Amino acid sequence: MAGGTPDRGKGECRMDVKEWPACKKCQQGFLIPLSDYGRDGAPITYKAWVCTNPDCGFNIRIDNGEISFGRAIGQSFK
Repeated sequence: MAGGTPDRGKGECRMDVKEWPACKKCQQGFLIPLSDYGRDGAPITYKAWVCTNPDCGFNIRIDNGEISFGRAIGQSFK
């Protein structure tokens, strides 16, 4: 759904690509939001924002209430 409006019946919020902020590091990708689940299974909406340009790798994350920039992103095998 466009415009960041909730997707009816699913409780999700989706955004058009034109609403995603441009990456200030590479100027080629967009920063897209990623969500996760906490220790008790509670959803953490927009825990990280990552650049869509695979050569860039810029990211912003929230871990235990602290913001980190540019930390290496890898695949989770959990």
